Amino acid sequence: MSTSWEPLPSTYRSKQEFLASLPPWRRLLQKLNWHPTVELKVQRYALEQRLLRLAQINSRLARFEREHLSGSIPPPSTGDSSS
Repeated sequence: MSTSWEPLPSTYRSKQEFLASLPPWRRLLQKLNWHPTVELKVQRYALEQRLLRLAQINSRLARFEREHLSGSIPPPSTGDSSS
């Protein structure tokens, strides 16, 4: 079985023709919607990247909240001199 990523030969006009050219065991896997483990690894990597990005965003948000929303900074003046 070839593992190259070359385009399909021009003799295949449709997906059905391509599937018909496969061995029976591979057609069965296609019917079961089987995906190689490579796809799972790619999906897992994408999920890990999203989680890392989310952790970075949460870290930045927490730092912003500490620096700008802490109770130690007095609220801005409203211009009312009666207090």
